[in-house]
Amino acid sequence: MSALARYFAKRGCIVSGYDKTRTNLTIALENEGISISYLDESPVGIDSNTLVVYTPAIPKNSQILNHFKENGFSLKKRSEVLGIISRGMFCIAVAGTHGKTTTSSMIAHILTDTGYGCTAFLGGITSNYNSNVLFGKNNVVVVEADEYDRSFLTLHPDITVITSMDADHLDIYGDEFHLHESFHLFAGQLKEGGKIFIKDGLPIAGITYTATTESQLTAKHIHVEEGNFVFDFEDGYTTIKDLVLGMAGKHNVENVVAAIGVCLSLGIPAKSIKKAVASFKGVKRRFEKIVNTAAHIYIDDYAHHPEELRACFDAVRQLHPDKKMTVIFQPHLFSRTRDFADEFAKVLSTVDELILLDIYPARELPIEGVTAQMLLDKISLENANICGKDSVLELIKSKNPSLLLTVGAGDIDTLVEPLKNLLNHA
Repeated sequence: MSALARYFAKRGCIVSGYDKTRTNLTIALENEGISISYLDESPVGIDSNTLVVYTPAIPKNSQILNHFKENGFSLKKRSEVLGIISRGMFCIAVAGTHGKTTTSSMIAHILTDTGYGCTAFLGGITSNYNSNVLFGKNNVVVVEADEYDRSFLTLHPDITVITSMDADHLDIYGDEFHLHESFHLFAGQLKEGGKIFIKDGLPIAGITYTATTESQLTAKHIHVEEGNFVFDFEDGYTTIKDLVLGMAGKHNVENVVAAIGVCLSLGIPAKSIKKAVASFKGVKRRFEKIVNTAAHIYIDDYAHHPEELRACFDAVRQLHPDKKMTVIFQPHLFSRTRDFADEFAKVLSTVDELILLDIYPARELPIEGVTAQMLLDKISLENANICGKDSVLELIKSKNPSLLLTVGAGDIDTLVEPLKNLLNHA
């Protein structure tokens, strides 16, 4: 949503919006001249010809949303607006239940860094540009295609990337079959003559990629050097040796293999791609190293699905195999916690110490019996407990962990700066 706000503001539109909580991102938007309200109440003084863009994440009982619906405003979902903007452009769309933000950001960075250029709408703040929207001078647009609420069905890409199709958003889809059905529909919206890049093993035909087995696009000789992942790229035609990636984890090597495949298909030279990959600084809250001192390592990650947590923890173990891993996890959504409680419990039981926050409700009302305590009861780890968000700093101060992770998609990000300050002065 903030990327769209920036897009319209850049083009001279008057932009205002609503958010539930004031964060670093909303403060940045305010500093860019975008007016933001934090009160969910009927707005006044807004012309009925104003375009209202909303995300399905906003609760149905929102006073602001219902005011616009009841007073004849033109309302469009975020995905519809992205579809309209990208309709006349060469569209590269990246979808997946996880991996899409990093992969789309990698593609946008390579296109920008090599001088090819693109406009991009991303789901995270890229560290290279400190923004989630890029403005190019050509006709190419990179879009993160969101599967939630079937939003990605508004797009008709020239190039499609599908990173994953794990069960998620079961509050919308009901089961994994209907989630897969939507991905098949999305794949079917590829323009004639277009290309699909698909993670190997997913049930959709396309150009396959992987970082662990033989595939059409693959990474080989993966190893860690000075905290970076180093590997070779091969696609049967082009070999790029000794690529250096500053993001940890084989899942991120896999993401960059897809990004390289896309950029090679556009005719970008391998040498330029290698240089761009090495300069990619990652995405905020995607395995972001917040503190890196002799005494403390602190990593923050957006992981909020069991498979994302597993990939994150595996990457940490690869980089820091001898350190005790302390994890602060905030479950996101009552429905997701209920649907994947056993999977969450299994992966969370693999850490050394767990601090569990209360469930972040987002758009949902509480579900009876679905609580942080319910999840804790399923976790086999002895060194695990529930802590209130307002008590976390004191707890971490007393524990003084050498390796700390914060993971989750709710408002856990508001702890990042306080924890950073705490550990840097410990």
